[in-house]
Formats: sequence, C-alpha cells, structure tokens
Amino acid sequence: MHYSLGIDAGGTYTDAVIIRNSDREVIDSNKALTTYPDLLKGIENAIDGLDEQYLKDVRLVSVSTTLATNTILEKTGYPVALILIGKHSLPGSTPISELAVVRGGHNLNGTEDERLDTEAIREYVLKVKDRVSAFAVSSYFSVRNPDHELRAKDLITTLSDLPVVCGHELSQDLGAYERGVTAYLNAQLLPVARHFIDVIISDIRKRGIDAKLMMLKCDGSVISIEEALERPIESVFSGPAASLMGASFLSRSDTCAVIDVGGTSTDVAVIHNGFPQLVDTGAMVGGWHTKVKAIRMETSAMGGDSHVWIRNRAINIGPRRVVPLCLAAVKYPGFKELLKAGRTPSRFQLAENIQPTKFFVTTGKQVRGLGEYEREILSIIGEEPVSINDIFWKMGKLISPDHIDSLIQKRLVQAIGFTPTDALHVLGEYTGWDGEASLIGARHLARLTSVDEYELCRNIKKEVAINMALSLMGYMFEGVERQAIEKILRGDYLSQFRVNVPVILLGGPVRAYVEELGRLIDAQILVPEHAEVGNAVGALVGKGIKRVEILVKSFYEKTQRSILVFSPEGRKQFATHQEAIEYATKLGNRLILDYMVDSGIEYDDIDITVRSEDIAMEEEGGTPIETRMVFLGVGVPKA
Repeated sequence: MHYSLGIDAGGTYTDAVIIRNSDREVIDSNKALTTYPDLLKGIENAIDGLDEQYLKDVRLVSVSTTLATNTILEKTGYPVALILIGKHSLPGSTPISELAVVRGGHNLNGTEDERLDTEAIREYVLKVKDRVSAFAVSSYFSVRNPDHELRAKDLITTLSDLPVVCGHELSQDLGAYERGVTAYLNAQLLPVARHFIDVIISDIRKRGIDAKLMMLKCDGSVISIEEALERPIESVFSGPAASLMGASFLSRSDTCAVIDVGGTSTDVAVIHNGFPQLVDTGAMVGGWHTKVKAIRMETSAMGGDSHVWIRNRAINIGPRRVVPLCLAAVKYPGFKELLKAGRTPSRFQLAENIQPTKFFVTTGKQVRGLGEYEREILSIIGEEPVSINDIFWKMGKLISPDHIDSLIQKRLVQAIGFTPTDALHVLGEYTGWDGEASLIGARHLARLTSVDEYELCRNIKKEVAINMALSLMGYMFEGVERQAIEKILRGDYLSQFRVNVPVILLGGPVRAYVEELGRLIDAQILVPEHAEVGNAVGALVGKGIKRVEILVKSFYEKTQRSILVFSPEGRKQFATHQEAIEYATKLGNRLILDYMVDSGIEYDDIDITVRSEDIAMEEEGGTPIETRMVFLGVGVPKA
C-alpha cells in the first residue's frame, strides 16, 4: 500500500496529511504551530504527529508555503541587480536600489529596435557583482524576441558566477517593466527557496521516505521541485490556492466558492469545472505588480487570531495578528495570573496597543539600526509576557505606543491579545486551548463596553461572520463597492444575497460560523471532513497544469508578406500561414509534454486542449492576419 504526504506551512499552523493512493482517502492528519523565522521546526512537529507506519510507504510529497509571500512582504529577500534593456516606461519612484537601464530592445514585430549596449552591461556587472546575490534582466518586447535577454545573460554569466533570471523565462505577457519586477523578485527568492527545499528534502530522507517531491503554485497547479527551485516566485499565494484545491477535493465539488478562515486573514476564491479563476493581469504582492498567473481571490485582514480591542465602547477586530490568550496560557506558565491582575487603562488611554488584554514578548530576532529608546524598551521585553504598564514601571517614564508598534512591525516583538478564537472558547464552540484565559480576557474587555462577556463574544462572532459574507459577496459582485454590499448585509431587509454554487468553509473553528453565515446569505454552506487541514490536502491534490500561448501574425516588410510565430522559444518566420500554424501546433504540444514529463507526469495521464482565436480581414481573402493559440495541458501526478 502506497501513500502521499501533503504539507502546508501557513501563517499560524503547519498542517500535514496522509492520503491513501488507492482510493484517495485522507487517513491521517496533524496540525502544529508554524515556527518563525525557521519553518523547519514547525514542519518537523507536524510530520511527527503522523502515524509512522504510513510514512515509510509515502511515494509522493507535495508542499505549499507562505515563505515566498512573507519574504516579499517583509522585504527580507536577497540583494539583486535588475538590468532593463530598451525604452522602458519606469514608475516615478522604485524601491529597487540596484537598477540599470541600457540601450537595446525590440519592437512589436520582434525586429531589433536598437543595438544591445553590451559595454554598458559589462561595466554595470563588474561594478555591482560583489554586493548582489543574483541578476535579473528584462528587455523591451522580449516576448517577441528574447535575443537581447539571452545575450545579456550569457555576458553576465561570463563575468560572474551568479544566477541570472530573464523576464521572458517567467512570462509571455506584454509589460516589460512588470516582467522585470517578476524576474527581480524571483531572483531574490532563489536562495530562500533553495534553503527551504533543502531542509524539506533533509527531513523526509531522515525519516527514510523515498518519494517524488512537488510544490503547489499560486494558480493551483503543481510543479516539480526542480522547477520550484528555478521559479520560486510562482509559489506566492500558494496558501489560498491550496485551500481552493483542498476544498474542492474534500467536498467533491468541481464548482464551488471557498472561504478559508486562517489565523491572519480570510480568503475567498472560486473554482469552476475543476479550474480556479485566475487574475489575467498578474498577481499583486507587497505593492509589486508581477506577471505571475495566480488565482483571483478576495482577502480581508480578519482571521481567527486577529486582535480584538476596544475603543470608545466599540469593538475593533484586526488588522494585526496576535497570539490568542488561550494559547498564551498554554505556552507561558503563570500567564493567567498575570492576566487576572491586569490593570484596566482609562478610557482615554485606550488604543490598539493599550488594552487590559494586550501583552508582549520578544521574538529573539536581531536587527541593527535601532534607536536608543527602542533598545531600552526591547531590553525590558523578554521571553515572558509583559504589559505596557509593566514596561512603564520598569522604565520609570511614559511609553509611546508608536515605539511598541515599530518593534512589532520589525518583528522584534510578538503581541498577545484577545482574538475571535478566544471568543469561541468563551462561547464553548471551540476548545483547542485554555478557555479560562479567554474568559478572563473577555471579562476585562466587557468592562469597557455596555455588554457582558458573553454578549461581547457573540458580537465578535457575528462580526467575523459578516466579514466572511462581505468577502464572499465582494468576490461574486466584482466591481461593486464593498460599502454597498456591507449596507445590505447589515440592513434589515426582506431579502438577502443568494449564492448559486456550494460555499465550502475551511479552517480550524469554521463549523462555529455556519449558522451565523446562513443568516446573512442564502447558500448551501458545507464544512467537509478534514476542513481543518484542507490546505495540506490542497497541496497534494493539485493537478499538473501548463498553459502555453503562441501568436501567429502577418507582417509586411516593404511589399513582401511573411508570417511570424512568437513563442516561448523565440521568433520564427514562415512563408505561409498554413506552415506557421503547423509549426505552432507541433511546438505548443511539445512544450506542454516536455513540461509535464519533467514534472513527473506520465504521457498517458496528460490531456491537451487547444483554443485558437483568429482575426481576419476581407482584403486578405479570409486568411487570418493574426491567430492566437492557447494550449492547455492537464495531468495528475502519480506516486
């Protein structure tokens, strides 16, 4: 009997599942807290909780992770130099510190617009090669002709031993600067991906697991680990992709909407006829517009571990994530006594970081360039929780919440506070940790409102359900202002929203929200078995999917007509449209098959469909002046 192992390293939890290959049933699963900054310990803990008798017979391991996304968001990627070739339209300001623009590039038809300035590239590479870890190159209209990118790559390789990433290798979409950004971010992630994958390989080999290793991409498909090492940028947002694929698999629904309530956020996406809806313009991550094909999703900064705080008697939830009180009571002995004795600030002092339930611990991370005041505060915050009041008495002077906030942003301090997870503990609807600590915290906060602790927690639960419904309907009604949708959800009308596809809920405590969500929207709401580890299931059940676009276009030079084919392999010229189509068809199929086989998928398990769109003019006698061919290959990896 053979098995497959799925792993999802999320923001709060790292999940692991084992699926039996013969009938695709989930037979074992485990959750462990994600460990920062090194994810390895959390992964080890998640796998350690699985039954060892299955592990020795695992033949396929597939992983999804927030590592790439977090690296970009936290600006902790490796230093990279970006070389732009040609007449790029640059934004007014760019955070890229090592950037050079040199002459060269091509035009729309793939002919050279200007000679490549190899001497400028040589001078720049020799100038910066000792202070960067990789180079990224993007040339104007390289999707029509990648010659200048390839020549630049060859030159850089001869001048340094550093990796070089070209824009046309990652995207065939127009937008030279965005392709450059995609290549730049991908180059930043190369060492990060290498380290992460090396530790995964080391762990599974240590356990005696001899298995094929794959990774989930942000479009819901899987790639071989070799390609994941070359294209780590494609794993951004693989977490939401994993939830979508996992929900579809667990609910046996090829068409459904998915609401994934994680620790930090709530993500909504839709799968239709087995394929996720994608963002055509490319994923946005950390303010960067990339050319990475990712699932279309609606995300809100409210999850199970979002901070609940009170100001002016009103409940605020998020956007920051904190350690729930119920979990802190388990991690830190004596925390409940500290919580009981907590001082309630005056109503005028109340702010996000000044709450009777807010505490702080150090993360142990080191950083340079701190001011004297920040260093003084950090010297007081240790491995045991302290409050703002504790810090004040030890320092003997007023504490600025802004300085605490700065230390949290720099990930030097971890906050502890009341959360929606605590509210569910108080209501008895989730019992994963120490519910007494949650109740103590709820009583503290209730004193700052006009309700008791139980009504407070019911109101918090309702707000989370409203946020789930708002995220879902915001996705469904793309382009409609969220304020209008929220007005309807909160209003007392003789009508409500209806969703015509099943709505699948994923996340640890989501069963607690089914009834509340059902009051807000008319839908079939399902919580499948193993919903709490749906992302790890999704990491494992993603299909191998490859899209290839090839453009066949008429081109006139003087009075001579020729046909050009633009593909990932470059530009090729033909005498007739028929010859060009035959070449494009063979090339598209070959590129799909090569990719799939390299990803570990057998020929017999690959299905390829081709969609063609023609633009024809009567003056041309009906022969298309342009044909866009889209090849879609689908296959299922097997152990």
